[in-house]
Amino acid sequence: MFRYFVAAVVLLVSYFLGCINGSVMTSHFIIKDDVRKHGSGNAGLTNFYRTYGAKYALLVIAIDMGKTVIAALIGGFMFDYLFHDWTLGILLAGLGCELGHIFPVFFGFKGGKGILSGGVLVLFLDWRIALVSWGLFLLLWLLTRYVSLGSIMASASMPVSALFVFGWNWKYLVLCVILAGLVVYCHRGNIQRLIQGTESKFKWHVNPISSEGDNNSRT
Repeated sequence: MFRYFVAAVVLLVSYFLGCINGSVMTSHFIIKDDVRKHGSGNAGLTNFYRTYGAKYALLVIAIDMGKTVIAALIGGFMFDYLFHDWTLGILLAGLGCELGHIFPVFFGFKGGKGILSGGVLVLFLDWRIALVSWGLFLLLWLLTRYVSLGSIMASASMPVSALFVFGWNWKYLVLCVILAGLVVYCHRGNIQRLIQGTESKFKWHVNPISSEGDNNSRT
Protein backbone atom coordinates (compact mmCIF):
# COMPACT_ATOMS: atom_id res chain seq x y z
CA MET A 1 0.00 0.00 0.00
CA PHE A 2 2.87 2.34 0.82
CA ARG A 3 4.35 1.77 -2.63
CA TYR A 4 1.10 2.90 -4.26
CA PHE A 5 1.06 6.01 -2.09
CA VAL A 6 4.62 6.90 -3.11
CA ALA A 7 3.77 6.26 -6.75
CA ALA A 8 0.78 8.60 -6.46
CA VAL A 9 2.97 11.30 -4.90
CA VAL A 10 5.56 10.97 -7.68
CA LEU A 11 2.87 11.13 -10.35
CA LEU A 12 1.21 14.17 -8.76
CA VAL A 13 4.42 16.14 -8.19
CA SER A 14 5.64 15.30 -11.69
CA TYR A 15 2.30 16.26 -13.20
CA PHE A 16 2.43 19.75 -11.70
CA LEU A 17 6.05 20.14 -12.81
CA GLY A 18 4.96 19.09 -16.28
CA CYS A 19 2.30 21.81 -16.28
CA ILE A 20 5.11 24.40 -16.37
CA ASN A 21 4.94 24.78 -20.15
CA GLY A 22 7.90 26.61 -21.67
CA SER A 23 6.12 27.73 -24.84
CA VAL A 24 3.04 29.07 -23.08
CA MET A 25 4.97 30.80 -20.30
CA THR A 26 7.55 32.37 -22.62
CA SER A 27 4.93 33.59 -25.08
CA HIS A 28 2.71 34.90 -22.28
CA PHE A 29 5.17 36.53 -19.91
CA ILE A 30 7.91 37.67 -22.30
CA ILE A 31 6.30 38.09 -25.74
CA LYS A 32 2.90 39.06 -24.28
CA ASP A 33 1.06 36.70 -26.59
CA ASP A 34 -0.28 33.13 -26.61
CA VAL A 35 1.50 30.66 -28.87
CA ARG A 36 -1.67 28.55 -28.99
CA LYS A 37 -3.38 31.28 -31.01
CA HIS A 38 -0.99 30.73 -33.90
CA GLY A 39 -0.13 28.02 -36.39
CA SER A 40 -1.25 24.60 -35.28
CA GLY A 41 -2.50 25.91 -31.93
CA ASN A 42 -0.05 23.60 -30.18
CA ALA A 43 2.04 24.72 -27.21
CA GLY A 44 5.16 22.87 -28.29
CA LEU A 45 8.62 23.94 -29.42
CA THR A 46 7.98 23.48 -33.16
CA ASN A 47 4.95 25.78 -33.23
CA PHE A 48 6.73 28.26 -30.96
CA TYR A 49 9.77 28.32 -33.26
CA ARG A 50 7.67 28.75 -36.37
CA THR A 51 5.64 31.51 -34.78
CA TYR A 52 8.28 33.59 -33.00
CA GLY A 53 11.60 32.49 -34.47
CA ALA A 54 14.73 31.41 -32.64
CA LYS A 55 15.13 34.32 -30.21
CA TYR A 56 13.46 32.63 -27.21
CA ALA A 57 13.52 29.03 -28.40
CA LEU A 58 16.42 28.12 -26.10
CA LEU A 59 14.44 29.37 -23.11
CA VAL A 60 11.53 27.10 -24.06
CA ILE A 61 13.92 24.16 -24.41
CA ALA A 62 15.52 24.92 -21.03
CA ILE A 63 12.17 25.09 -19.25
CA ASP A 64 10.66 21.96 -20.81
CA MET A 65 13.79 19.88 -20.45
CA GLY A 66 14.60 21.25 -17.01
CA LYS A 67 11.23 20.36 -15.52
CA THR A 68 11.64 16.78 -16.77
CA VAL A 69 15.09 16.54 -15.23
CA ILE A 70 13.72 17.67 -11.86
CA ALA A 71 10.74 15.29 -12.07
CA ALA A 72 12.94 12.35 -13.08
CA LEU A 73 15.40 12.99 -10.25
CA ILE A 74 12.60 13.19 -7.69
CA GLY A 75 10.95 9.99 -8.90
CA GLY A 76 14.19 8.12 -9.44
CA PHE A 77 15.72 8.94 -6.05
CA MET A 78 12.48 8.32 -4.14
CA PHE A 79 11.96 4.88 -5.64
CA ASP A 80 15.64 4.02 -5.48
CA TYR A 81 15.86 4.96 -1.80
CA LEU A 82 12.58 3.35 -0.74
CA PHE A 83 12.28 0.36 -3.09
CA HIS A 84 15.67 0.08 -4.89
CA ASP A 85 13.91 0.64 -8.22
CA TRP A 86 15.34 3.70 -9.95
CA THR A 87 13.82 2.81 -13.33
CA LEU A 88 10.26 2.54 -12.09
CA GLY A 89 10.56 5.91 -10.38
CA ILE A 90 11.89 7.46 -13.60
CA LEU A 91 9.04 6.02 -15.66
CA LEU A 92 6.35 7.15 -13.22
CA ALA A 93 7.86 10.63 -13.05
CA GLY A 94 8.08 10.70 -16.83
CA LEU A 95 4.44 9.72 -17.18
CA GLY A 96 3.33 12.41 -14.74
CA CYS A 97 5.46 15.04 -16.46
CA GLU A 98 4.17 14.07 -19.91
CA LEU A 99 0.56 14.26 -18.74
CA GLY A 100 1.22 17.67 -17.23
CA HIS A 101 2.91 18.92 -20.39
CA ILE A 102 0.16 17.65 -22.69
CA PHE A 103 -2.79 18.45 -20.40
CA PRO A 104 -1.63 21.34 -18.17
CA VAL A 105 -4.22 22.28 -15.54
CA PHE A 106 -2.82 25.83 -15.39
CA PHE A 107 -3.43 26.44 -19.10
CA GLY A 108 -6.84 24.94 -19.78
CA PHE A 109 -5.46 21.42 -20.35
CA LYS A 110 -4.10 22.55 -23.72
CA GLY A 111 -0.36 21.97 -23.90
CA GLY A 112 2.33 20.49 -26.12
CA LYS A 113 2.99 17.05 -27.53
CA GLY A 114 5.63 15.90 -25.06
CA ILE A 115 8.64 15.51 -27.35
CA LEU A 116 11.19 17.45 -25.31
CA SER A 117 10.02 15.81 -22.09
CA GLY A 118 10.21 12.37 -23.68
CA GLY A 119 13.64 13.10 -25.09
CA VAL A 120 14.96 13.87 -21.62
CA LEU A 121 13.21 10.88 -20.10
CA VAL A 122 14.96 8.33 -22.33
CA LEU A 123 18.32 9.80 -21.32
CA PHE A 124 17.52 8.92 -17.71
CA LEU A 125 16.25 5.44 -18.56
CA ASP A 126 19.20 3.93 -20.40
CA TRP A 127 21.79 5.18 -22.88
CA ARG A 128 20.83 2.48 -25.39
CA ILE A 129 17.17 3.48 -25.37
CA ALA A 130 18.23 7.12 -25.73
CA LEU A 131 20.59 6.28 -28.58
CA VAL A 132 17.85 4.55 -30.59
CA SER A 133 15.21 7.22 -29.89
CA TRP A 134 17.42 10.23 -30.53
CA GLY A 135 19.11 8.51 -33.46
CA LEU A 136 15.78 7.78 -35.17
CA PHE A 137 14.53 11.28 -34.54
CA LEU A 138 17.63 12.97 -35.95
CA LEU A 139 17.91 10.61 -38.91
CA LEU A 140 14.29 11.00 -40.01
CA TRP A 141 14.24 14.73 -39.32
CA LEU A 142 17.40 15.36 -41.36
CA LEU A 143 16.37 13.06 -44.22
CA THR A 144 12.73 14.14 -44.52
CA ARG A 145 12.59 17.47 -42.63
CA TYR A 146 9.43 16.20 -40.95
CA VAL A 147 9.80 16.87 -37.21
CA SER A 148 6.57 14.99 -36.58
CA LEU A 149 7.74 11.83 -38.35
CA GLY A 150 10.96 11.76 -36.36
CA SER A 151 9.05 12.37 -33.14
CA ILE A 152 6.51 9.62 -33.81
CA MET A 153 9.07 6.99 -34.72
CA ALA A 154 11.37 7.93 -31.84
CA SER A 155 8.49 7.58 -29.37
CA ALA A 156 7.27 4.31 -30.88
CA SER A 157 10.76 2.85 -30.61
CA MET A 158 10.96 3.31 -26.83
CA PRO A 159 8.88 0.26 -25.75
CA VAL A 160 10.75 -1.93 -28.24
CA SER A 161 14.14 -0.73 -27.01
CA ALA A 162 13.00 -1.09 -23.40
CA LEU A 163 12.05 -4.71 -24.06
CA PHE A 164 15.58 -5.51 -25.21
CA VAL A 165 17.20 -3.56 -22.37
CA PHE A 166 14.97 -4.49 -19.41
CA GLY A 167 13.50 -7.80 -20.62
CA TRP A 168 9.91 -8.82 -19.90
CA ASN A 169 9.37 -6.52 -16.93
CA TRP A 170 5.65 -5.87 -17.29
CA LYS A 171 5.66 -2.70 -15.15
CA TYR A 172 8.35 -1.07 -17.25
CA LEU A 173 6.81 -2.21 -20.53
CA VAL A 174 3.30 -1.04 -19.67
CA LEU A 175 4.55 2.40 -18.66
CA CYS A 176 6.72 2.65 -21.80
CA VAL A 177 3.76 1.71 -24.00
CA ILE A 178 1.55 4.30 -22.27
CA LEU A 179 4.21 7.00 -22.66
CA ALA A 180 4.78 6.20 -26.33
CA GLY A 181 1.04 5.96 -26.93
CA LEU A 182 0.46 9.42 -25.46
CA VAL A 183 2.96 11.04 -27.79
CA VAL A 184 1.71 9.16 -30.86
CA TYR A 185 -1.88 10.07 -29.94
CA CYS A 186 -0.94 13.74 -29.75
CA HIS A 187 0.47 13.45 -33.28
CA ARG A 188 -2.65 11.89 -34.79
CA GLY A 189 -3.27 15.02 -36.87
CA ASN A 190 0.32 14.94 -38.10
CA ILE A 191 -0.03 11.27 -39.03
CA GLN A 192 -3.09 12.06 -41.12
CA ARG A 193 -1.28 14.89 -42.91
CA LEU A 194 1.80 12.72 -43.47
CA ILE A 195 -0.40 10.13 -45.16
CA GLN A 196 -2.09 12.82 -47.25
CA GLY A 197 1.22 14.46 -48.11
CA THR A 198 0.20 17.83 -46.65
CA GLU A 199 2.44 17.90 -43.57
CA SER A 200 4.65 20.98 -43.22
CA LYS A 201 8.41 20.47 -43.40
CA PHE A 202 10.84 22.08 -40.99
CA LYS A 203 12.53 25.27 -42.18
CA TRP A 204 15.35 27.11 -40.49
CA HIS A 205 14.61 30.74 -39.71
CA VAL A 206 15.47 33.30 -37.07
CA ASN A 207 12.63 35.80 -37.27
CA PRO A 208 8.91 35.10 -36.79
CA ILE A 209 7.14 33.72 -39.82
CA SER A 210 4.68 35.80 -41.84
CA SER A 211 1.00 35.91 -41.05
CA GLU A 212 0.29 33.76 -44.09
CA GLY A 213 2.82 31.16 -43.04
CA ASP A 214 1.45 31.30 -39.51
CA ASN A 215 -2.01 30.41 -40.71
CA ASN A 216 -0.71 27.51 -42.79
CA SER A 217 1.56 26.03 -40.15
CA ARG A 218 0.15 22.69 -39.07
CA THR A 219 2.85 20.89 -37.10
